[in-house]
Amino acid sequence: MVRKLTAAALATLVVSCAPETQNPVKVRALVLSGNGEYVPTEVELQTVTDIVALEGQVAKMRGGARVVLDSNDPEANAAKTEEAFLRALLKEEGQPVTAHYITDEQGVLWPADFHTWNLVTTYYNLERAWDYFNKVVDVKQAELPQMTAYYFPEFIIADTSDKPMRDNAIFFAPTQSFMVLPFETITKAPLAINASVLTHEYAHMVFNRRVYNGRSLPDPITAWSLSGGIYTPALNVIKSLDEGLADYHAYVASCRSTFGCNKRVLYTSFEDKSESDRDLSKTTCMSRELRELLETANFNSVFSGHEYQVGTILASALVNAEQSAADREMLAREVAAAYSDTNPSKPGFNQLAQAALTDQTKFTLARAARAIIRHISDFNLKQRVCSQFATRLQIPVEDLTGVSTGDATSDDCPASTTTLVGVCESINP
Repeated sequence: MVRKLTAAALATLVVSCAPETQNPVKVRALVLSGNGEYVPTEVELQTVTDIVALEGQVAKMRGGARVVLDSNDPEANAAKTEEAFLRALLKEEGQPVTAHYITDEQGVLWPADFHTWNLVTTYYNLERAWDYFNKVVDVKQAELPQMTAYYFPEFIIADTSDKPMRDNAIFFAPTQSFMVLPFETITKAPLAINASVLTHEYAHMVFNRRVYNGRSLPDPITAWSLSGGIYTPALNVIKSLDEGLADYHAYVASCRSTFGCNKRVLYTSFEDKSESDRDLSKTTCMSRELRELLETANFNSVFSGHEYQVGTILASALVNAEQSAADREMLAREVAAAYSDTNPSKPGFNQLAQAALTDQTKFTLARAARAIIRHISDFNLKQRVCSQFATRLQIPVEDLTGVSTGDATSDDCPASTTTLVGVCESINP
């Protein structure tokens, strides 16, 4: 629960008009404390260049935007370039936000209203995600450009409803932007202040830039959606990777926080089955039904949550393979390295997907798993990840070692790989 400012604290504040921006900026944001409550906490914004407009190296906030995704929109359908498609979707571009502050006796800025608290915390959480991917995951700053973050936009997906969406925070690839939507039914922490949720969304942006070359309309999604009919196995796998690895990075990033490692991305904002189902501390295993759905369903056509189910198993496998903080950060780097790699002996998701554009059978969960495994340098960590993948994802050991495909390399799972006893009931022959 978000703790209210006390009268004593308010008494120490003095009015400030249009504060100057000098990095780092000391400001109060709503941060999850060690006892599980969001409290006003003094933080430093390292990258902001305009504290009033909340604009900086990481993001520029925009309010009042209107985005409409409509399959019957003639302007969108006539677009020949991604830039034209973006212009068609963005019905109103919005304008810079204006944050209001009060300065205390120590010169620390306190947000003066609800929206300023929300905006400051949003920028702070995006900056923390940016810092995590740059410093821990070793994604170069050139790959992490300034992103537009639309604050409380009117976002309509016309094919499903004519009403603006609520209660979400998303990375929206078609506009290459983040959206913090108005909340309506969330009774706990707004998503803008949930650092794990915003790190999850930031991870989608990194995935998009590495796996899809930063495209608004990625080739694999377009090709597999159009060619697969009702069955889109490769699309199902890549969407599951995107969701699961976003949760995994949100978990690893959380370990740098005051609260500590958070294996429950949604728990401070939701109290429902969706939160419980994505709890990485639980034992999750691939079922026969879910594996069949990977092959015979279309995760892109109807929101079923199956991509989250597969993704949670993948993320849980990675979490359970670690034995130390060093393992955790090493694995996070090596997972991200597997997103794109032009080395023909260990191609990344990007290269595997491009090679499978006309044949979805070439992009499978086993091939994607091997891409991750081939990027793990530490033998003991590799062996643990292999056992977790074989056990939780139910990928046959011979597929992970390369024996079944006849292209085994020293970077694949070792021949000694076995499943873990007593964790998951095997669904393999």
